Amino acid sequence: MAKTHQLWLCVLLLFLCINLDGVGGGGLFHVQHKYGRDIDRAVDNLRIHDENRHGRAGISFPIAGDGKATGTGLYYTKIGIGNPSSDYYVLVDTGSVTSWVDCFGCNKCPTESSLGIKLRLYNPKTSLSAVTCEPSDKRCKYRVDYGDGSSTDGYLVSDLLWFDQVSGNLATMSANARIIFGCGINQTGNLVSSRSFDGLFGFGASSSSMVSQLASSGKSKKKFAHCLDSKNGGGIFVIGDVVQPALQTTPLVSNSSHYKVITNSIQVGDVIISNGDSKETIIDCGSTLAYLPGTLLEQLKQAVYARQANLNIYLSEDLFECFHFNMSIDEFFPTVTFAFDSAKVDVFPHDYLIAHENEQYCLGWLDSKRIKFVDDSILLGDLALSNKLVVYDLDNRILGLSAYDCSSTIGLRDEDTGDINQVAGRNLSSADDHHQQDISSASAPYHSDSGKLITVFILSFSVYFL
Repeated sequence: MAKTHQLWLCVLLLFLCINLDGVGGGGLFHVQHKYGRDIDRAVDNLRIHDENRHGRAGISFPIAGDGKATGTGLYYTKIGIGNPSSDYYVLVDTGSVTSWVDCFGCNKCPTESSLGIKLRLYNPKTSLSAVTCEPSDKRCKYRVDYGDGSSTDGYLVSDLLWFDQVSGNLATMSANARIIFGCGINQTGNLVSSRSFDGLFGFGASSSSMVSQLASSGKSKKKFAHCLDSKNGGGIFVIGDVVQPALQTTPLVSNSSHYKVITNSIQVGDVIISNGDSKETIIDCGSTLAYLPGTLLEQLKQAVYARQANLNIYLSEDLFECFHFNMSIDEFFPTVTFAFDSAKVDVFPHDYLIAHENEQYCLGWLDSKRIKFVDDSILLGDLALSNKLVVYDLDNRILGLSAYDCSSTIGLRDEDTGDINQVAGRNLSSADDHHQQDISSASAPYHSDSGKLITVFILSFSVYFL
């Protein structure tokens, strides 16, 4: 059995390297946001989502839905898997490293979702390109346990991932790459709820994550970026060499399962509440809210409210501080600035004050002790990261940041030609559907002369609310 297992792994790695070398231009996913714009969010659902999510041992990815937290991510995308290709809706998370989909023979896997998406079970036996190991071989199995009590387990499989590949300025073509992922047989907890998806794809900093797999040939940079548009509900998530616009950069903390930077100071308007007391700060678009250690949180709240002494503050869900305000929040509340080693992030009032019904606003800052594994650190979720281009350069351990109009385009360099192609996200709800595609009749993926891998996934998300 050991020899069989070793042989199977060699076959998987061989397929992986061959396919990755053959992929040119880049690829595109279309993604939706689960919770919608700032207005009309159920604020406690956001908190529940974040607490459940960070209870996991470093696992997650982007989604869309009905405004109720499932604890499994914030964004989802539609992908194609297999030959012939079939569509699957999977959560996408920059904090996750394990990728999996629900499989035929699954115990209690959902067959329908209240989120308006069509669910299906992946069956490797019906895919001509699937390579599997023996489900009975313990060394081929995977299992992930989540902090909210949910879990997934099954066996490993290799198959083709289909996506839209960047082929020029604002141009794409269908392409594929071979990946290794989990075939989920037993799912529990929120993974079998009425708000479920077909699976989860992880883009974390592990050798097993999707980023690492697509770069495993050694000819592609481990580099990805996202730009979340809270105004229009759009945005872009790319894997590739982002060269436009110009970015501020700061080092990523080494030897961490999270994407962390060092915060050196925090300024609220004209008031500095932390200066010289460095704090590790987790950058995580898979979380919604922002979290600070208790003392810093109290100082921040005092500075935020200082100019509005007559606010009638009340607690919502016994946790969120909320108030009524019928004037411009950006005019009457301060900007919060986080200064890192060599970059900074400005969090504006329209970012950190969550608009609710009837001119009610709730403060989007919470105590970091509510999130497992955050401890005394700061965590900045998409509340702080929206309307900014954030680039994760894993090869050089650098985080890039820039305030940006996420409804516009960004420039990505083609590693073969050096050309810079403009890339824009597309709305998932308006994007063309993936049609079933057979490899024998599909256009061959673009092959560059040098065989280098240029992988650029564009994940555009339509933010809506119900």
